[in-house]
Amino acid sequence: MQIKITIPFALNETGGRKNNEDSIYPPKGKATEAQRFFLVCDGMGGHENGELASRTVCDAFEAFLEDRDVARFNRADFKQALEYAYAQLDKADMENGEPKMGTTLAFVCFHTRGVFMAHIGDSRIYHLRRHMLRQGNGAVILYKSQDHSHVGELIRAGIITEEEAATHPMRNVITRVMQPNQEIMVYADIHESDDIEAGDYFFLCTDGIIESASDELLCDIVGRDVDDETKINAIYEACQECSMDNFSAYLISVAGVINH
Repeated sequence: MQIKITIPFALNETGGRKNNEDSIYPPKGKATEAQRFFLVCDGMGGHENGELASRTVCDAFEAFLEDRDVARFNRADFKQALEYAYAQLDKADMENGEPKMGTTLAFVCFHTRGVFMAHIGDSRIYHLRRHMLRQGNGAVILYKSQDHSHVGELIRAGIITEEEAATHPMRNVITRVMQPNQEIMVYADIHESDDIEAGDYFFLCTDGIIESASDELLCDIVGRDVDDETKINAIYEACQECSMDNFSAYLISVAGVINH
């Protein structure tokens, strides 16, 4: 399987915060149609520490994978890359002298068997497919990663709804996060798919996007008959107006799929 993508579009915005603790790879404006893997990370730990954590993980994945052939990327490759990222976090933590930093992770890789997706924390991954509705264009969610968060657990237990989670007082409590110098390395939830079609979209985002752009709005924007730059700008406008947090994302559309 050969998956061709169009030029991806990114957000990496300070939003309602004084500094930006989100990091993405490739950096905003640097991704091309040849790019095979993407990361969105939301750092935590206060000024500088969150930025250091998220950037360290993005840089580590870049260093580990950039010169490797990811055409046959698999779980073993991801495990090695993740372990390398943890090692770099440990090193940065010792050099920085502040043990309280951490980061979420959303990772997507396009390879010859389909798409590999992995996440830690409440940064999210969507796989969406455009389709025709009676009222016009739209999109449906084929996959949405489940947040590692307190409200995520409450949603899955049927205690609260996703709408209630948006205003829940513990909505910012994360139950799984990448942190340095831990006895047990927190691992990622992994999802793999070979059900890929031309016109599909993959969307990686931090929780600053989620608090401003509902699933319904995201499906509406992705399903519009406009170019991808217009779509990412619509997401930016929604978040710029409403988000009190940093907000970062990658919007990646599938141009075509060749099955060998």
